[in-house]
Order: sequence, then structure tokens, then C-alpha cells
Amino acid sequence: MKKGNKGEWSEIYTLLKLISDGVLPQGDAHLVATDFEYIVEAVYRSEKDGLKEYHINSDQKSVLLIDGEEQVEIPLEEFEAIKTVVLDGIRQAPKGTFLIEEAIPFLSTIHCLSLKAKSSSKKDIEVLIYDYRVARSSKLGFSIKSQLGNPSTLLNASKATNFQFWLPQEVNAESINKISTSSKIKKRIEAIYEEVGQLVFTTIQNQTFANNLCLIDSALPQIIAALLLIYYSGRAKSSKITDLVEQLRIENPLGFPEIEGQHFYEYKIKRFLTDVALGMTPNTVWDGRFDAGGGYIVVRNDGELVCYHIYDRNQFEDYLFHNTKLDTPSSSRHGFGLIYREGGENYFNLNIQIRFSN
Repeated sequence: MKKGNKGEWSEIYTLLKLISDGVLPQGDAHLVATDFEYIVEAVYRSEKDGLKEYHINSDQKSVLLIDGEEQVEIPLEEFEAIKTVVLDGIRQAPKGTFLIEEAIPFLSTIHCLSLKAKSSSKKDIEVLIYDYRVARSSKLGFSIKSQLGNPSTLLNASKATNFQFWLPQEVNAESINKISTSSKIKKRIEAIYEEVGQLVFTTIQNQTFANNLCLIDSALPQIIAALLLIYYSGRAKSSKITDLVEQLRIENPLGFPEIEGQHFYEYKIKRFLTDVALGMTPNTVWDGRFDAGGGYIVVRNDGELVCYHIYDRNQFEDYLFHNTKLDTPSSSRHGFGLIYREGGENYFNLNIQIRFSN
């Protein structure tokens, strides 16, 4: 088994904890477990050599491992013991990649040969859960997010996530581009506003990303462009999505009606976050179908798990809305933050990257 980082080891920990606990609590918007929990009947994990199935027999206090033609019965208490070993190993590990040597023999026993599940979609693990509210078992895919390591990204930056803004007047582009303080993007925007008074959103540089956003909501390109201007100019209380959207509501650049109980910007941003979480990527044509199939399993700082299920969409949206923030990626790598000339006009790009706030 190769070394892995805290996020990758968290996938192994999640597998062990789901099996040993036998339940998966539902979380609220602030990562607190609610009174409702799903019963875990089986867990499925894809390895390079095929699918591994772990069927829980609560009465016998055992787990049936099915790997192709091979079947092995393993005491449930062994999962419980190694779960604790892995959690302690993650907490005590240094930055970077590492091995938890004490766990390797048991992981070999349960045919767990790699830290990260083999997957071509956003789901890291599948769980057969029983929902007593509808008296039905369902096999659902989940993406795993861990607070034990560095905050993970929800939407990764690339040149495809650049939003283009037009400068309606001539400016001293050379002097503005030379601004190189620690908050250079903010300072450059301030300088542009001093000379021009505004930045006008024109387009998203990647047409696939633009089309995907319009599929979710035709106003999303304009809304996200306004959100980026608020973020990079520092007009909100913080970089958290909740604070940025509140400032967006106050400024109301799209002129939505101010009606009590109708939160236009919040609703549309929640839809955007949810669709990114469960399928939409900037560079791939998206048809609106969710990849992860179930939702997210979050490994909290204290090692407890909570889940967000797409069937309980409101809670899932609230979790994403309250636990994400905008982040500033490398401007040189992704080609933004400088005035450039195109077709005789001046333009300025801003880039979107969304990270979990932990």
C-alpha cells in the first residue's frame, strides 16, 4: 500500500467506521448530527482489481467480505479496533503523505489494497442504507469530505473558470499591472475603479462552463460575476459564501424584487453549489444528472461522521451554503488579475475557486 495524505486516509477511516458503527447520522447545516440516522446494511468499495462488498450482520456481530468468488467472515470488533488506530494515526501524522503501519495487516485481510477508491465519478464509496421513514433499502454513492486534513475544494480553479470583465475607458494598464502587494488583485481592482468607475462583466472564457451555468440558471453567469467582484474587492465581511451572498443581496446588482421570504441570490447560489457537488464540472458538458448519487459523508474534526443526502435536498444545500468559501488561486497559473488588450479593448479576468471552510 502506498503512502497517503490525511484526506486519503480519511476514506479508509470512513469505510471502517461505517462498518463498525452500523449507522450513518444525518447532519444539519452546521455539521451537527440530527436525531435521524440511516442504518448501514453494507458498504461497497471499488479497488483496482474489482469491487469489494462488506455486508454487516449485526446479530452475529460479524462482517461478510465478498470479493468475487471469495467470501470471508470477519468479527465486527476487529473493524472497531482498527478504526481507532487509523483515526489516531491521522491525527498524529505530519503534513504530507504517511503510512499507518499498524493498520496495514488488517487492511490486507479485508482486501483493502489502496487508500483512494477507484472511481471515474465523484463518488468515493457506496452504502446500502435502510431508511425507516420509507421502509426501504437503497444503495447510494457518496463523496467523502474530511475535516481531519486540509480543507478540500468544491470547485477547482482552472483557466476554464475565468470570468472576463470589460474596462469601458482607457486606463494606465502598465502601472496598474505593476501593483504587486500581498493583496494585489484587490489593489488593482481599486485602481481600476478609481480610473474607470466600473468593471463590466462580458463573458465566461470557457463556453462549456458558461453553458453548464446557464443550464442550472440563466442568471448564474451574471450572479457569479457579481459575487467575484464583491469577493476580490473585499466588500463582504469575509470570504464565506454566506457573507458574500448577503452582500450580494444588499447590493442587488440584478435588480431582483425585494420580497420578504424570497431569497433570490441565496436560492440560485445554493443550486449552483449543489450541482457542482454532485456532478457539474467546468470543462465537461453537463446534462444535469447527479454523479455522486447520494450526497456527502463528512468526517468531522472529532472523528464522527455526518451525511447529507440528496433526498433531503434542503439540508444538503444548507450544509454547502454554510460551509464553503471563495478562495484565491494562483493568478499567474490561471491567467487572471492583469489588464490585457483584446480587439482594441481592455479586459480583466477574475477566477472562481470554492473551498470548504472547515
